Amino acid sequence: MIDEHVLNKIVEAADIDENDVVIEIGPGIGTLTCELAKRAFKVIAVEIDKTLIPVLEDTLSEYNNIDIINNDILKMDINEIAENYKEKNIKVVANLPYYITTPIIMGMLENRVPVKSITVMIQKEVAYRMKADTSTKDYGSLSLIVQYYCDVYLAANVPMNCFIPRPSVDSAVIRLTVKENPSVFVDDEKLLFKIIKIAFSQRRKTLLNCIYNSGEFNLSKSDIIKILNNLGFEESIRGEKLKIEDFAILSDALSQY
Repeated sequence: MIDEHVLNKIVEAADIDENDVVIEIGPGIGTLTCELAKRAFKVIAVEIDKTLIPVLEDTLSEYNNIDIINNDILKMDINEIAENYKEKNIKVVANLPYYITTPIIMGMLENRVPVKSITVMIQKEVAYRMKADTSTKDYGSLSLIVQYYCDVYLAANVPMNCFIPRPSVDSAVIRLTVKENPSVFVDDEKLLFKIIKIAFSQRRKTLLNCIYNSGEFNLSKSDIIKILNNLGFEESIRGEKLKIEDFAILSDALSQY
């Protein structure tokens, strides 16, 4: 990254203060780490590439509130970190290769890792999908699942000319503030997510056909129509029209089949 303004945007979006313990994933050579350390109580920099550890130790040597860990974040127990800092907020900040960012985010959310927020720079299209509202082209299963767990704030768009070498896509800085409780309560959370994914598996098809074609339920088309109608949905409705609350009542209705 060659634009210092973008670096500041990430730090500002993360909203770090002296009551925060920051877990930075993928610190690289430590440029962002330095800025985080100036504001946070503690920064735990987790770098999977062992060749970068000596570089980080040198770059960050003047700071006494940084722990450098050579590990894979997916193999670490963040609950243990949270236990060691009970009086602090745990916040995650990451600037990672885009192909692994979404799996890391979803892994943290689905495993209910005890963090207050996750601030990342990701591909712009993915950020827009996380933020999207119903009936838009970006709205889909990722939007619903992320918004089930988090309030989503799009902090900044980052054009490709802010990097050397220049990537082929634009980026965005996004902050996910984890809710104390999910957006809705359902009988079976796994079923809710399954139905959401089914609803967007064939975007041009109706919700009726997506559910019927999935083979997940022992229901005829007329049975599904009856369920939809009882919930106040037309049989022609598509998944993109449903809010998370709508999927919740649909999930509970289908949980007995």
